[in-house]
Amino acid sequence: MADEAHGGGLEFHPMDQFIVKPWFGEVGDPVHWYTITNVTVWLAIAVLAVMGLMVLATSKRAVVPGRGQSIAELLYGFVYKMVEDVTGKDGIKYFPYIMTLFMFILCANFLGLIPMAFTTTSHIAVTAILGFGVFFAVTILGFVKNGASFLGLFWVSSAPLPLRPVLAIIEIISYFVRPVSHSIRLAGNMMAGHAVLKVFAGFAQVTAIAPVAILGVMAIYGLEILVSAIQAYVFTILTCVYLKDALHPAH
Repeated sequence: MADEAHGGGLEFHPMDQFIVKPWFGEVGDPVHWYTITNVTVWLAIAVLAVMGLMVLATSKRAVVPGRGQSIAELLYGFVYKMVEDVTGKDGIKYFPYIMTLFMFILCANFLGLIPMAFTTTSHIAVTAILGFGVFFAVTILGFVKNGASFLGLFWVSSAPLPLRPVLAIIEIISYFVRPVSHSIRLAGNMMAGHAVLKVFAGFAQVTAIAPVAILGVMAIYGLEILVSAIQAYVFTILTCVYLKDALHPAH
């Protein structure tokens, strides 16, 4: 929020909401080999939210589904269709992993919109684990399924022969940039949106512009709900694209 500065003005600290705070002790304290922080708490809550929606809400398997089961079935069908359309029938066996990624990111993004909550997906440490996890998984899978022919992913056979070595270098660089862009995209979008939201919330304390600031908060909040869903979708569909390259590497 905004604090009154000594000069009587307003001082904004929109990035304070991303500070990792321990619940007890201090981060890095040798006495506590593991310190629970606001990050770990909200990561655990996100996991519990996924379990609650996908396990508890569907446990009865009612013929006429309730709200929770309806939402779970809708999300299940949405991701299943995405995996099937992008990767083909060969990629269906990896659906559980992709579904888990989608649900975790979606729940973490939405939980971050709760006032006083912590947006775990705004931290590059969290999204990098997800991004590099996908990168290593599809790379290992590519070599396991295709052997040395997986390297055909970098050889553009349809291009003129003199250009193929140059294009191969570009393809290799772009391939190793994938986990970086994959993780930064998600963290950057979540951090930027929440920072702007807090700035507008700070301006709402100024009486003269409070009505405009409150309308701005409402508009940004609505946009953040949309962005939270879109970023989960983008991360998941890119995972499907990378999986498709691992299963069918030839250009």
